Amino acid sequence: MSPISSLGAVRSTVPRVAGASSPISSYSQLLSTVRGAGLLERSKVFYASVFATLVVALGGAVTGFVLLGDSWFQLLIAGALGIIFTQFAFLGHEASHRAVFASGKANDRAGRALAVGVVGISYSWWMNKHTRHHANPNMIGKDPDIAVDTISFVEEDAASATGLRALITRHQAALFFPFLLFEGINLHVKSFGHLFGRGKVDGRGIEIALIAVRMSILVVAIFAVLPLGMAFAFLGVQLAVFGVYMGASFAPNHIGMEVVPAGAKLDFLNKQVLTSRNVSGGFWMSVLMGGLNYQIEHHLFPSMSRPHLSRTRRLVRETCAREGIPYTETTLRRAYVIVLSYLKQVGSYSGFATFDCPMVGQYRRV
Repeated sequence: MSPISSLGAVRSTVPRVAGASSPISSYSQLLSTVRGAGLLERSKVFYASVFATLVVALGGAVTGFVLLGDSWFQLLIAGALGIIFTQFAFLGHEASHRAVFASGKANDRAGRALAVGVVGISYSWWMNKHTRHHANPNMIGKDPDIAVDTISFVEEDAASATGLRALITRHQAALFFPFLLFEGINLHVKSFGHLFGRGKVDGRGIEIALIAVRMSILVVAIFAVLPLGMAFAFLGVQLAVFGVYMGASFAPNHIGMEVVPAGAKLDFLNKQVLTSRNVSGGFWMSVLMGGLNYQIEHHLFPSMSRPHLSRTRRLVRETCAREGIPYTETTLRRAYVIVLSYLKQVGSYSGFATFDCPMVGQYRRV
């Protein structure tokens, strides 16, 4: 399945020049250039500054919560917490990729403390899922991010949908952003299911303890200060903002890009670039998306610190141009248009498995 490039993704496609090196040797050369430029060095001052800023923001939200007391203006605090928790999740994501500290253990400790203790999501669940995604992005059967769930990301899954799921799949483009309102709840539920499941869980005890402490502090504080209805509204707004912010930040990265058939063989450079999309916007977009706007560079160099991604972008574009590999970058607004158009296209195959006529299938794909 090819990406729907006609929907406006900005691509830098240059024909492969005669005598160009193989993508494997090109990536090795790119890696050597990136390392030589110091772009794989850690940015401790940057991350210390971001962490300090978020701690101050969290402290301000808590102070506002205490001062406001019994007031519906508390919903503004709830929304702010949703944003702050998402920014902490971005830091936890970078720590999970060894981008913050030189030591793997230090990154794991920081990532677990941020993801579990602050955000309330299981670090071990995230690591298991996200590591598989990075190894085989958008590959059918191997990337858990495109496995069928409420949303179908590939035509085969949409075609096999029945009953209520078929109805949802048929309208999944229109339902996508409304569904994100519940993504925060979904992430917490999946984390709990993972931690209390039967499988092996790294750090199960410490994660359960951290989540229990976090939930106790959060829930007790909310229900102690606010009336019952307002307390539930507060939690609802916080989870909704968190879910929308998280989902809207990760959605533009791969949806609508190349989907790799199961068992297909691709070299690392092609596999990571063809399946990823950058979002333009520079520094402020990087702040908004926690560096996820440089998705191509992040996939090529997962342990790269956020401040170095923009500089690496130029080197990656040059390599892709030389190798004739499409490099996709577009605006955030256009990325959402592509995402929704792709989901609509996939959703149109809902229930299509009941039709066996090849001619009908051919016209359905137009």
